[in-house]
Amino acid sequence: MDKTAPKNFSICSREKLIKDIETKARLIGITEEGIKDPLPESTEDMLIFDIGEIEPYRIYGEDVNKYKKLVKELRKREKESNYKTAYKTLVEEVAYTWFNRIIAIRFMEVNNYMPDKMRVLSSGKEGVKEPEFITYYRDTNIGITEEEFEKLDELKLDGSTKAMDKMFQFMFIKQCNALGKQLPELFEKTNDYAELLLNISYIDENGVVYKLIEEIDEDYFNIEKTGQIEIIGWLYQYYNEAYRDLVINIYKGNIKKEDIPAATQLFTTQWVVKYMVENSLGKYWLERNPDSKLKEKMKYLMPGEIDYIDEKISPEDIKVFDNAMGSGHILIYAFEILMHIYLEEGYTEREAAESIIENNLYGLDIDKRAYQLAYFSLMMKGRQYNRRILNKGIKNNLRVFEDSTNINENHLDLMGISMDEDNRRKAIKDIKYLIREFENAKEIGSILKLKDLDIDFLRKFVRDIKNEGQITFNETNIEKTKEKLNNILDITEMLNNKYHVMITNPPYLNKMSSKLKKYVGDNYPDYKKDLFSVFIYNNVEMCKPGGYSAYMSPFVWMFIKTYESLRNHIIKTKHISSLIQMEYSAFEEATVPICTFILQNKTSEEEGNYIKLSDYRGGMEVQRVKTLEAIRDPKCGYHYETNQDNFEKIPGMPIAYWASSNLIEAFVNGKPMDTLIEPKVGLQTGNNDRFL
Repeated sequence: MDKTAPKNFSICSREKLIKDIETKARLIGITEEGIKDPLPESTEDMLIFDIGEIEPYRIYGEDVNKYKKLVKELRKREKESNYKTAYKTLVEEVAYTWFNRIIAIRFMEVNNYMPDKMRVLSSGKEGVKEPEFITYYRDTNIGITEEEFEKLDELKLDGSTKAMDKMFQFMFIKQCNALGKQLPELFEKTNDYAELLLNISYIDENGVVYKLIEEIDEDYFNIEKTGQIEIIGWLYQYYNEAYRDLVINIYKGNIKKEDIPAATQLFTTQWVVKYMVENSLGKYWLERNPDSKLKEKMKYLMPGEIDYIDEKISPEDIKVFDNAMGSGHILIYAFEILMHIYLEEGYTEREAAESIIENNLYGLDIDKRAYQLAYFSLMMKGRQYNRRILNKGIKNNLRVFEDSTNINENHLDLMGISMDEDNRRKAIKDIKYLIREFENAKEIGSILKLKDLDIDFLRKFVRDIKNEGQITFNETNIEKTKEKLNNILDITEMLNNKYHVMITNPPYLNKMSSKLKKYVGDNYPDYKKDLFSVFIYNNVEMCKPGGYSAYMSPFVWMFIKTYESLRNHIIKTKHISSLIQMEYSAFEEATVPICTFILQNKTSEEEGNYIKLSDYRGGMEVQRVKTLEAIRDPKCGYHYETNQDNFEKIPGMPIAYWASSNLIEAFVNGKPMDTLIEPKVGLQTGNNDRFL
């Protein structure tokens, strides 16, 4: 896929959406500087705003309520920070909400996944710009009343650009709300103010919808032609790119909590994803199923004999976890490998798709935007194999971290009402402990250390509430508290479980805020230099014995003194199954040299596979080609097999997999130079004024 068009589109879309939302907000007196009151002649049903023109701007009916909610939300956020920050974050939030939905609907319409089988953003016909659901609006089934149809009739008859844009925006919102029944985590009912600020057009040639249709090849969205939902992840990364470039400037100090997603999310190159999944999940299955044909499907599987393990596991029992999932790219390829496994075991595609989503794949992230797209991508992958899956209410195991600071603890008194007093006290104590631990969850994320709790017991406590009719006005919103607590319990259970396979591209971050730095220092003192090293340590510990943990990370951990504790832990207690060291500047998406590798949660007995690509410049495509060459021909000259015990024989324990037996022997039997001679600084006088 040529990424130029998606990149340009995403960067421009962010700017355009923000600009258009700010324009719409300005019409109702809301700017970065503050909120202007409506004119005095306004009424309960009509608000009038001075916009500096002859005719003022008016809003009516439901839009008045949406305006009031918008002002209320801004004032609420202002109390938590300041007005400018409140305004900025709200505009950003509304912009990404509509961006996510636009690209999701584009994916669905291209693949004919829309419930009405109608296109929403395009016509599907050469030279016709009017979207199909505008042309045949009377045939749609998206909750439009007869009164609303009559208004749409008038707009269609008018036919002006203004009228058609109004019609399109109205129907687009209706479509999003209708999709909420099938994809509730992405098309959740929007805050009313988000609808008020929506400002899109299919006619405007500079608009997001027009550019999406005209500038990005439709085949990029077509599963039958690309075979992947990869486009969703790339659009998401590029949407954030301009802001990311701003926040990762290391000279501007530590990364703030709200900027961690932008600073750390990098879309993992597709072939690296395949390497990680095939050599962890794929290998785990092959070890227990030596007659499996899965091996034939995995061209990135490292060479060598696979040791048979006399242990049976059913497909439903395999647990795969990406605890920094981003937009879900790794989980989607894991889905494909699991599909091969299920089919091999006699399941139908429909059965397998449901089971994979419900039983096999787990994911966490601190960014709601990424979580929504990961959820969407996973459900679209399921839809690829089961056309009824969106109507089945399938439960998934993806979650997003939320801070617990706004949980109403008074609601705990209304829970566990049928429990005895001792159990209630215990449940309340445990729930309050979790609320404290999750106060900064959106910053700490998956490295949260939590004590083991009886989650089923706590779920029962949260479920056990007063009947709706018994709840007083002061006790309303208990359902929101219940929802937040259940999310905390789900995440706690995920973090305390053990998995067969852990796979992630962890965050690369060493410029931490004071809170995050303290948490890492207190809980992971030996690995505190960078978040990625914490994830390397933590993830392999979350594996079951013999399980695999796969990573893409900077390769500095392999060599420098700062990460010696990490190397010591890995070399002495884990097995490096395989590792690929990239050329220094191969990964174009980041400014760090990287590697990708697989750890097994067991002490090392056999040799590991290593590929050294340091000499092959030309970006990740060159790295891919050379990796495949090394897999096909292990005698290529840059493929190595070595026992990691050798690394202990070298001072500092570098992952020097290329070191020859003679070199290792020299370190074992030779004497360090500092025992023979006193080191001196060379070519310095020590006093230039005296000697020169």
